[in-house]
Amino acid sequence: MSRSFIIDASVGFAWVHPHQATTETDKLLDSLGRGTLVIVPSLWSLEVANALLVAVRRKKMTAQERTSALEYLRCLNITIDSEGSALTFSTLSALAETYDLSIYDACYLELALRRRVPLGSRDAPLCAAAKQCGIRLV
Repeated sequence: MSRSFIIDASVGFAWVHPHQATTETDKLLDSLGRGTLVIVPSLWSLEVANALLVAVRRKKMTAQERTSALEYLRCLNITIDSEGSALTFSTLSALAETYDLSIYDACYLELALRRRVPLGSRDAPLCAAAKQCGIRLV
């Protein structure tokens, strides 16, 4: 496992929703517990919190499970990178257009490119774009 890596919201959501967890997402969480630097763009917490709210609304989890998940995620030692948002109208938009991604997914791709670290994601288009850019997937 790499000494540091980027994760997207799909991985964070899998860490707190048992039906989304995979062997790979569990390994990433274990790596965080062993001191690996996990980096996320500032939009990560918004995306994960929204996914949890949607899960409650769709009756996929209870409100108490959501509250517990939010508290758990809040306590994780994750590094938040806020530089990417300044690139929304330039680099992020170009990456999104080039690789047919949302601006949100382009934010994760840009962060992995800028930091030159692997990316953890369950999102197929983002993973495909990362591979095209030479980003290692974890």
